[in-house]
Amino acid sequence: MAPPGSAHLNFTLGGLVMIGGVMGYVKKKSVMSAAGGLTFGGLLIGSGILISQGESYQGHALASGATGVMTAAMGQRFLSTGKFMPAGMVATLGAAGLAYNVKKTLEWMPTKDGT
Repeated sequence: MAPPGSAHLNFTLGGLVMIGGVMGYVKKKSVMSAAGGLTFGGLLIGSGILISQGESYQGHALASGATGVMTAAMGQRFLSTGKFMPAGMVATLGAAGLAYNVKKTLEWMPTKDGT
């Protein structure tokens, strides 16, 4: 069964972040790039799995947190270095993911009556 449409962005973004982290390690021997890419990529893929299992609120909330931290950390790095690659690109992708996932988290937020 294919994952629901709202999980696709998180699976895609998670894969890109993981690949980027591995590329950072291969090119620059940056252990931080590998650790960050695998950690945050894994969190995003995990959020997609949660969404696919019907836990939409939890999945989008997890992705909101992960993309929020990515955006803040890499946005700060971009501002200090002025280099778009990789910091600016990751901050931009993170901001797009954050906006989408916050919107979806609010849509799926349980109501006070538990539904």
